[in-house]
Amino acid sequence: MKRTLFEPEHEAFRETVKTFIAKEVAPFYEEWNTAGIVSREVWLAAGRQGLLGIAAPEEYGGGGMSDFRYGMIIGDELAKAGAPGLALPLHNEVIGPYLFKLADEEQKQRWLPGFCSGELITAIAMTEPGAGSDLQGIRTTAEDRGDHFLLNGSKTFISNGILADLVIVVAKTTEEGGAKGLSLLVVERGMAGFERGRNLEKVGQHAQDTAELSFTDVRVPKENLLGDLHGAFMHLVTNLPQERLILATAGMTAAEHVLELTMEYVKEREAFGRPISKFQHIRFEIAEMATECAVTRAYVDRCVEAHNLGELDHVDASMVKWWSTELQKRVVDRCLQLHGGYGYMMEYPIARAFVDSRIQTIYGGTTEIMKEIIGRSLLP
Repeated sequence: MKRTLFEPEHEAFRETVKTFIAKEVAPFYEEWNTAGIVSREVWLAAGRQGLLGIAAPEEYGGGGMSDFRYGMIIGDELAKAGAPGLALPLHNEVIGPYLFKLADEEQKQRWLPGFCSGELITAIAMTEPGAGSDLQGIRTTAEDRGDHFLLNGSKTFISNGILADLVIVVAKTTEEGGAKGLSLLVVERGMAGFERGRNLEKVGQHAQDTAELSFTDVRVPKENLLGDLHGAFMHLVTNLPQERLILATAGMTAAEHVLELTMEYVKEREAFGRPISKFQHIRFEIAEMATECAVTRAYVDRCVEAHNLGELDHVDASMVKWWSTELQKRVVDRCLQLHGGYGYMMEYPIARAFVDSRIQTIYGGTTEIMKEIIGRSLLP
């Protein structure tokens, strides 16, 4: 079924992204996987190509395009290239809205030009050793000291944690914390007391640097408070639907791409003197996955349309996130099985897709948390 989501200008942008990936990403990705981190140069190259800050105002060097589909295309093409470790979607679609919507004029002038050029790489630090999806469990504190906050605590599993120049930190600014006592503070590279721990070794997405961060008596100027004091909970709730949607769209595309690779493989692979695509079981497996992908794609595209209209709520975002990422995980697993022993070899794209996909049902809110959100909306 023909998709109707994109206009000619989106497809032209897609060609730009493909060219960028072919030139600046694909030749170096194995090196980055081995190193456990991408180069800063690729971020600068993305900035020069206009792939950063797409939704940022033009006066700060951004693209001035609030259309989510542009950011979606970047995530889609990175998924097709098997290069999810280059976290441009995190920078653009997850962290960007906090800066575009919450920063005051002085903060925008300080941070957005570098955000758009690739000189300032960003991260957001919510998760702690004892607090994941439950924001009530955050223990990091920011004590008001007049002209600054004194920040103490630690965060873990922070994507871009090693490379980041700006880290949006969620911290308690009241003793109770929780829904009415959390704030967002922007911690900048070089601030005394801000330290990065080890680059964490993960199951997949090895090119993506993921770090532990610690804050010991970090003096964060009041000028680095982002948004409302004690207002972080609502800021986070407002931005989470887009974060979950970008994960859903990339997961959907990854599932479709892996299915395409597998269809080509089963046509070429022979057993008992004929291509395995001729066996009924293989055809049924492919038919089931193709149908599941087609049905899910319709819902994903509908959610993108709703989001562009400002109508995607947290329940639909939770639905599309858990369904798409679980589908991705399921499709990748079944496709690896159809590759047989070769599917277990890292030289085959399906093996990389298998390990890279495992995080999808965890970050951005686990499948279990998504179901809890949906369930509470139906049975309050």
